[in-house]
Amino acid sequence: MTLKQSLLLVSLILTSNLFAQEKQPSDIFWETLASHCGKAYKGHLALPENDEAFGGKELVMHVRSCSDNEIKVPFFLGEDRSRTWVFTKKDGIITLKHDHRHDDGSEDAVTQYGGTASNMGKGDIQFFPADPHTQQLIPAAATNVWWVTLDDTTFTYNLRRLGRDSVFKVVMDITNPIATPEAPWGWKD
Repeated sequence: MTLKQSLLLVSLILTSNLFAQEKQPSDIFWETLASHCGKAYKGHLALPENDEAFGGKELVMHVRSCSDNEIKVPFFLGEDRSRTWVFTKKDGIITLKHDHRHDDGSEDAVTQYGGTASNMGKGDIQFFPADPHTQQLIPAAATNVWWVTLDDTTFTYNLRRLGRDSVFKVVMDITNPIATPEAPWGWKD
């Protein structure tokens, strides 16, 4: 082996080790979200501005439960504690599901819908196109795409149904933690 070939081989080995040690974008997103575990935040509905169900109501998210492969984030709409965003991670890919409960804790008929990212996304944004379960459960949601952004100041939850102009967007201020809210419906403390 020539000196030139030896240097090239050493260079390739060192370069591959550098790439192997870099964090994947989905891991960065996951770690950032998990860093808020135990904290709750207020937010507001950004779009649509005149939404009857969400407009004018207090919106609270609570990063309540975190493990290496699951993060549960209850999302409260006023006194309605029926919603939990459930993030799971497998092989570097994140899934978002929506767990909906009645006030007695039983599952709603429309629950566990969402999607799995098609790639590792970016460290500050993950996209979740509707999965087959969602398409069967809610046929009108077959073209749904959810995305979550996360930076130093905000967490946003977004929804767009492809083929429609409307976007649903909730913006949570993660710079100012609030008191921990009650447990969501169906949870035991």
